[in-house]
Amino acid sequence: MNSADAGMLPPFPGAFQPLIINACLTGTVHFKQDNPNLPVTPEEIIQDALEVVAAGAGILHLHVRDEEGQPTWQPEKYVPIIEGIRRQHPDVVICVTTSGRLFGDLEQRAAVLELDGLAKPDMASLTAGSFNFPAVASVNEPEIIQELARRMREKNILPELEIFEPGMLNYALYLARKNFFPGPCYLNFIMGSLGTSGARVLDLANLARDVPTDWTWAAAGIGRYQLPINMAAMVMGGHVRVGLEDNVYYDYQQKTHATNRSLVERIVRLAGELGREIATPAYIRARLGLLP
Repeated sequence: MNSADAGMLPPFPGAFQPLIINACLTGTVHFKQDNPNLPVTPEEIIQDALEVVAAGAGILHLHVRDEEGQPTWQPEKYVPIIEGIRRQHPDVVICVTTSGRLFGDLEQRAAVLELDGLAKPDMASLTAGSFNFPAVASVNEPEIIQELARRMREKNILPELEIFEPGMLNYALYLARKNFFPGPCYLNFIMGSLGTSGARVLDLANLARDVPTDWTWAAAGIGRYQLPINMAAMVMGGHVRVGLEDNVYYDYQQKTHATNRSLVERIVRLAGELGREIATPAYIRARLGLLP
């Protein structure tokens, strides 16, 4: 920095902090016919996980499938995947889903929180409200949200708060005031899904503006919005969620199929151009208060 730069503020708070990359590998919506690179079997999910960790991802957001390749809530399906990842990368942060998109029953959604030993998750998703996806409603009643939060706290699992529109951020702040969370929170702003917040930079800025300074926020764009929202988050000092769960294309205009690794590698390259180093799992654990 030369003398002319001395005392200048960065573009946004945190704009030069290490970038946390949260890789969402498979989800519940896409199948092999949408992108043949989508990992479905335990072996494929483990392989993709190892590749994105090597590329720079520090958090892995996991869903699982049954023997027919269909999404499932069953916790035993997570065990070989989490254990397989942890045997090679014991420090990477593992986040499991409690989504109500396909499975609305509380006990089904909470079952994965009971995993222990090597398979115990560090984090679990917690959607902070109800909303419509393009073809189905995701119903998250207040009592279910609160009970999932209670169980996560009991199990020392950090919520990954999924925020699809401004009301959900307001509710997350309410839950924090009511001590449902053990400390500063981690948020994923998920932008551009039909029926929820748009994916303009202004939409993201309005959400990020209201995040407490000691919380950590990341942003994801659905489909064609993935890359622009990821880039906006990086410039604004936030972090990113990226992967085939949200977007199956590397080039949305040309409909070029992506891999999870290629999506993470692109973020790493762009982060380098912006002067943001990539957060290590050790950095992420320290920042989020997770046990090593």
